[in-house]
Amino acid sequence: MGSMERRLATGVLVIGTGGSGLRAAIELAGRGTDVLAVGKRPRLDAHTSLAAGGINAALGTMDPSDSWQQHAADTIKESYFLADPQIVETVVRGAEEGIRDLERYGMSFAREDDGRISQRFFGAHTWRRTAFAGDYTGLEIQRSLVAEAERLGIPILDGVYITRVLVDDNTVFGAYGFDINDGTRYLIHADAVILAAGGHTRIWRRTSSRRDENTGDAFRLAVEAGARLRDAELVQFHPSGILEPENAAGTLISEAARGEGGVLRNALGERFMERYDPQRMELSTRDRVALAAYTEIKEGRGTEKGGVWLDVSHLPRETIMQRLPRVYQTMMELQMLDITREPIEIAPTAHYSMGGVRVRPEDHGTGVDGLYAIGEASSGLHGANRLGGNSLIELLVYGRIVGRAAGDYSAALAAQRRSASVVAQARAEVDGLLAADGTENVRALQRAIRNTMSEYAGVVRDESGLTAGLEELDRTRERANDIGVHPDIAGFQDLAHAFDLKASLLAAQATLESARERRETRGCHNRSDYPQSDPELQVNLVWSPGTGVVREAISPVPAEIAELIRDVSTAGKLVE
Repeated sequence: MGSMERRLATGVLVIGTGGSGLRAAIELAGRGTDVLAVGKRPRLDAHTSLAAGGINAALGTMDPSDSWQQHAADTIKESYFLADPQIVETVVRGAEEGIRDLERYGMSFAREDDGRISQRFFGAHTWRRTAFAGDYTGLEIQRSLVAEAERLGIPILDGVYITRVLVDDNTVFGAYGFDINDGTRYLIHADAVILAAGGHTRIWRRTSSRRDENTGDAFRLAVEAGARLRDAELVQFHPSGILEPENAAGTLISEAARGEGGVLRNALGERFMERYDPQRMELSTRDRVALAAYTEIKEGRGTEKGGVWLDVSHLPRETIMQRLPRVYQTMMELQMLDITREPIEIAPTAHYSMGGVRVRPEDHGTGVDGLYAIGEASSGLHGANRLGGNSLIELLVYGRIVGRAAGDYSAALAAQRRSASVVAQARAEVDGLLAADGTENVRALQRAIRNTMSEYAGVVRDESGLTAGLEELDRTRERANDIGVHPDIAGFQDLAHAFDLKASLLAAQATLESARERRETRGCHNRSDYPQSDPELQVNLVWSPGTGVVREAISPVPAEIAELIRDVSTAGKLVE
């Protein structure tokens, strides 16, 4: 069972079939490069499909004064000056082309009566620049990309878990993996590899990721290939994830609920945002609302289950049905709760990895020849707070650029590299886990990591907690040496979870060490023992297992963008 090995060869291998992976594959196929895309989830169910809010581009359809320069300024300000200005400029300048690509692939955007693409405000945007399709923009994008990939005949392998990127002498030559259903091994030779396998938000107890996704797979694959991680500590907590049922804890209640007039109250019935942001109240920014809710719960004013209340029941029923249909439907299905009559119990939820693999701005190369990283797996655009709507456009812009770069790299190679010993190591790693017959349960260890991260590296952190977290993590790593892996009639999920666990351990280590090193409060990163930001720490923290954390300077913001950075009023805007 599961010992058969299929051998494939391709020009460029894309790992991950969400928005960025598919966009890169489409670029490659369109240029005639041989490409294969592999994902552990079904392609229509990639994490991109969950993105509700919208996609940013300074199209100026609603506010003609908007410009790519202003979009860049807003992004850098919101990043608390930790974003890479060159990456920001690349994304905002390439944004309109990204939208046109989607239109070409058949995506239907919301439009004004005269046919212009509608745009709305999100958070700290100076102008309306978020295009959307209802409250299911990500799903529409994913569907459009899948349809285009199918039209181009791009081979996509669903349900294949990549365990290792194959590297010899700092040069990529493929990847190794197995089929989650029947255990068939895959040895895939490739000239270049694009990592598009998401972030690490699943290593917290409450997260908007679903089971078995965003466990830090891309981080582990990159680091073991010789790349490094940047800003691992900078994780965005979304203010409103539900608490029940247990198997859906962390499912997001769209911030449109606050945008439309939803009110936040603690267990005492107090409208607590008055204490934290009296001007903007519930329309404050993500990091502030999450911090406020966290503080209320921590200080004992939360509900019995450790949440706060989000109430829209005072709004007209029509408003709820027209503007918040997905929220209404979700709460009916999951809790038999009628949001037109009752409040929703919510708590802050790990939502988005703003850090990720350290990449070059020009082509998202990792420093390992032929290895690239894109999407939530990469870093550099968001800094310490992501501007709502920027993640979806990033997928399209860098998907296109990196597809082109990887194709050019493949075309220029004089010879194809192979290493029997590296392949043997990858094979042995899988064999070793399949033979593991220890007493520790992988799911229980995964839960231990999530408890550690939630306890010590959640919305608010401090030195003693982060140190305690690292000690707890060491104990979990010790226990992980004694796991049992048991494939069964239902498939090889157990083996996949064992690799997820390896990834989570590495991602947690990077996050805790970087969070301890960032002795300041900046954006999403709240240190109760260092409540101010420190100008000395306006740097990126780059992590690798051997070296630990090093500081890296950020290049200066170009003058034409710097002069546009100012405080943006968020009055009357949906802060996503």
